Amino acid sequence: MINFRELIVWQRGHALTLRIYRSTRAFPKSELFAMTGQIRRAAASIPANIAEGCGREGEAELKRFLNISLGSACELDYFILLATELDYLAPQEAKSLSREILELRRMIGAFIRNLKERSSSPV
Repeated sequence: MINFRELIVWQRGHALTLRIYRSTRAFPKSELFAMTGQIRRAAASIPANIAEGCGREGEAELKRFLNISLGSACELDYFILLATELDYLAPQEAKSLSREILELRRMIGAFIRNLKERSSSPV
């Protein structure tokens, strides 16, 4: 079992989630149970799935949860685009968030590749 709190990828995902919560505070109240909730769930799903994968037994399970986390990051990226086009997010904030999401996606992808390489290399 891996302590997820020690993983930089989890730390970055958690920090992004906190930032998303702050960034969505100013969204219209009519979006609270719609887009605001969707964006927050997608963001929180990233570090939550990394944590859950770390608590499972075996690298195959960890990879599965990392892939779910990667999907959530892609979903979040779309919602940031949508929120920007609806003028809920300032373009500069959206650009900064999108860069952060892209970096996190790269980190998760590298983690998955590393696990695949470890499982395919001879002992």
